[in-house]
Amino acid sequence: MRRLMLALLTGAYLCLALIVSLFLWRTGATPTVGVSAFIGTLGLCFAFHGLIAQAFMGANLRVDIDTIREAHAILLDQIEKVDARVTDLVDTVAADAQRRSEELSTEVHQLEDLIQQMNDRLEHQLSHQVAAASARSSGRDRAPHASHMLQVVQDALAENRVDLYLQPIVSLPQRRTVFYESFSRLRDETGRVMMPAEYLAVAEGEGLMTAIDNLLLFRCVQIVRRLAKQDRKVGIFCNISLASLGDESFFPQFLEFMQGNKDLAGAVIFELGQAAFDRRGPVEARHMARLASLGFSFSLDKVNDLDVDFQDLARADVKFLKVGAQMMLDQLEEQDGKLVIASLPDLNASDFAALTRRYGVEVIVEKVEAEKQVAEILDLDIGYGQGHLFGEPRAIRDAVLAEADPPADFIRAPMRRRAVGW
Repeated sequence: MRRLMLALLTGAYLCLALIVSLFLWRTGATPTVGVSAFIGTLGLCFAFHGLIAQAFMGANLRVDIDTIREAHAILLDQIEKVDARVTDLVDTVAADAQRRSEELSTEVHQLEDLIQQMNDRLEHQLSHQVAAASARSSGRDRAPHASHMLQVVQDALAENRVDLYLQPIVSLPQRRTVFYESFSRLRDETGRVMMPAEYLAVAEGEGLMTAIDNLLLFRCVQIVRRLAKQDRKVGIFCNISLASLGDESFFPQFLEFMQGNKDLAGAVIFELGQAAFDRRGPVEARHMARLASLGFSFSLDKVNDLDVDFQDLARADVKFLKVGAQMMLDQLEEQDGKLVIASLPDLNASDFAALTRRYGVEVIVEKVEAEKQVAEILDLDIGYGQGHLFGEPRAIRDAVLAEADPPADFIRAPMRRRAVGW
């Protein structure tokens, strides 16, 4: 557009200069005078055009400067507003952080008070239970070895010689640790670690397994809290006995403790054997449901029958089913050209894991000892594995374990973990 305007103006200037020169020539001027007049007139036109253009450019420049000044003023105003908002935000975040810190401190103190209150309420009851157990022990004609082992177990509990072991549970085929299973091991007065086979019969007969399991539960909760602080999102399987689930006097206090830790619902999975699950009565089922209402889930181990009522598992919030690797592989057989599970002959073996998932249950193959077993397990589309091949149970360091112990006065009280360790 500007080029067209310039061309038109130039044409106009040429026409004007030509008219002037022709006029002079017609009035009797010589050709030289006419040419000079033409050139002079054209120069004057362009000079006048330059002055007009410069005036317009100056006006436009002043308008642009005024616009820039207005924009600068607006920008400064916006910067001041943003600075004020940032200052308010920083103050708000600082105040919120202080408030959260105070709330967390208050929650910790409340939890400590709750633990102490439970400790005080249970002491009298537990003392009577221990006395009764001692009376029963003295009144029985027990073999010398059993009597000695009972004393060793009682001393180990009283002196807090119960160690926590963790074994990884990995995802397949990546073999990335996603859970741990917790185990308890007792030490005698010499520091020797006793395997469960040595003391289980005596401890179960005297009702002491509940004390061992519940100390394990307390430590699992504390270990999960420690892992959460390190931003490690893994869960821990903790054994819970049928006796603890059925104890009407103990369970309300246990439920109160877990309600105070319900933020760990996705990280603590309660585990009991398949036989114990099948033996549960109305009381145990009701208590499991109350734990499930807080968001906690369950796992079944020691599975010896794969013909399971999966609807019943789903109703009880059982999310995991642990099956021994060799037991699972021994169940496989070929029928009519397809691989099936002996106890579920109408189902393809490769569809078993898919069937459990439809009910919200994941299969974990445990006691995996060889790579050959892994290859066969992967063919069954099973997502998790556990066993010495992936990692043996390892003891938690003493320094970490000390942080996960119940209050010191509670530890020293002989057998006060009969109901639960908090």
